[in-house]
Amino acid sequence: MRTIRALILLLAALAAWPAFAQPAITSPGPDTVSVTIYTVPGGGRLDLSWLQGYALITEKRTVRIPAGRSVIRFEGVASGIFPESALITGLPDGVLEKNLDADLLSPRSLYARSFGRPVMLTHRNANGTMVSERAIIRSAPGGAAIFETRDGFITADCTGSEAIVYDDVPAGLSAKPTLSIETNSPVEREVTLSLSYLAWGFDWQVNYVATMRPDGKRADLVAWVTLASGDMTSFADAETMVVAGAINREEDDDDSRGRFGGDQSLRFQCMATHVDRVVAEPVTVDAISAEDVGQFPNRNVKRNSDTVVDAITAEDLGDVKLYRVPERTTVASNSQKQVLLFDRPSVPVEIVYRAEVGIEDNVYPISMLLRLDNTKARGLGIPLPRGDVALFEPLGERRLLAGEGSIYDRAVGERIDIDMGEVDQVSAGFVPAAPKRGWESRVLTATNANPYPVQFEARIDLSDQTLPVEDRGKPRRVRGDAPLSWRNGKAYWSVEIPANSTVTLRLRK
Repeated sequence: MRTIRALILLLAALAAWPAFAQPAITSPGPDTVSVTIYTVPGGGRLDLSWLQGYALITEKRTVRIPAGRSVIRFEGVASGIFPESALITGLPDGVLEKNLDADLLSPRSLYARSFGRPVMLTHRNANGTMVSERAIIRSAPGGAAIFETRDGFITADCTGSEAIVYDDVPAGLSAKPTLSIETNSPVEREVTLSLSYLAWGFDWQVNYVATMRPDGKRADLVAWVTLASGDMTSFADAETMVVAGAINREEDDDDSRGRFGGDQSLRFQCMATHVDRVVAEPVTVDAISAEDVGQFPNRNVKRNSDTVVDAITAEDLGDVKLYRVPERTTVASNSQKQVLLFDRPSVPVEIVYRAEVGIEDNVYPISMLLRLDNTKARGLGIPLPRGDVALFEPLGERRLLAGEGSIYDRAVGERIDIDMGEVDQVSAGFVPAAPKRGWESRVLTATNANPYPVQFEARIDLSDQTLPVEDRGKPRRVRGDAPLSWRNGKAYWSVEIPANSTVTLRLRK
C-alpha cells in the first residue's frame, strides 16, 4: 500500500513538473531598425486617431541561443503588428513556431487577469472613512466592479476616491508588445537576426508651400513630409522611408489588425452603494521624452540664399516612388513630425484663370491655377507625391494666403496644373450672336476686373455627344476668330486679358 501511495505521489510530482519547459531568451529591443511607411491610396488629411496606412518594419537583433529547443522573445515590436507577416532570417536551424504573446499590460488587462485573486483595495466605508483592506476581484472589467471582502460583497460607485493595488503582475501579461519564436539549435551560439513585419496604424503626407515672388512669374516652393504613427511603440533612431503610389493589399473582413489594438482603458458601470469608485493604478510602461512627442510644428522658412535644398532623395521602386530620409529619425508613438522634402527657390510658374465650358455652352465658375513644369530646366525635375498646396502672395513684409489646392502623384516631365480655388474678379459667359453664312455662331466673353492683366484660358468641351450619331468620330468643324489648340477632344483658348478689360471669342460650327 505504501508503494502504491509513493508511486502516486511520484507520478503527481512528475505531472506537475514542466517536462517540456524551454529556456526563454529575451531580446529587449532592436540593435537597428528601419521603418518604411506606405500611405493610403486616395486618403485625406492625417488623423492620429484613425491612421489607415501601414509600415514595413525591419529590425536587427543580436541574441545568444542555447543548445536544444528554446524560445526567443522579441520585445518592443509594433503593437499593430500583423504576426502572420513576420519573417525571421539569420537562424541557421530555422523557426519551429511563432506567436504573438498574450495581452499587453494595461489597467484593463491587469484587472481582467486578476479575477478571483486578492488585491489591496482602498475605499470609503459606510461611515465615510477611507480604509484599506484585502479584497478579491469577483467581476470582469466590462461591467460593475465587484469585490468580496471579509464583510461581504461591495461594488464600485465611480466617484474617484478609491484604488486597487495589485500584489504582482499575472502571468502572461507583457509590458511591451512581444513576438516569440521557437527554435532548435544543436549548439550554443550568438546570432544576428533580421526581423521584418507589417504593422498598421501609420501614414504620411506632403504639404507644399508656394510663395510668389514680386514679379509674379516665379515662386519659392517648399515641401514638408509629415510622418504619423498611431502605434504605442516608438522606433528610435530609425532609418526612415516613405513610399508614394497605389500599393494593393488585400485584407480579410475579420482582420483583427493586431492583438494590441483597441481601447485598453478601464471603465466601470456605476452602482449605488457605499463604495464610490474603484480604479486601477496606472501602469507606466515607457516614458516618452518631450522631443519624441513630435507635435506638428509651425514651420517658417527663412531663406538666406537661393540655394536648392533636397532633404529627401527619391528612388524608383517598380511602379511607385520611395523617398528616403537621409538621416535617422525617431518615429515616436502616437505622434507626428515633419521633415523637409525639398526647398526650391525661384521656380518658374504661371498663374492662369481657367473657365470650363460645357457641351451645352454652360460656363462653370472660374478657377485660379498654379501651373508649373516638373523638369530640371524649370527648377524641379523630381517626382512629386500627392499632397496639399498652399499659395501665398507677398504683401510688403508679410505673406497673404491666396489659395489652397492639392495635387496627385506626378512624375518628372509632367506639366502640373494645381486648382487653387474659385475667383470672383475674373468671369466668363456667352452672349447671343447671329448665324453667318450657314454657320451657327456664339460669342464667349471673358472679363478681368483686376487692376492688372491676367492670363485666361477657356477649356471648351466639344465632345461627340453634341453631334448626330453619323458624325461622331469625325474631325470637328469648328472655327474661332482667335487661335485654338486641341487636346483630348477639347479646344483651348488662351489669351491675356488687360486690366479692367473684356476679350471675346467668336465660335462657329
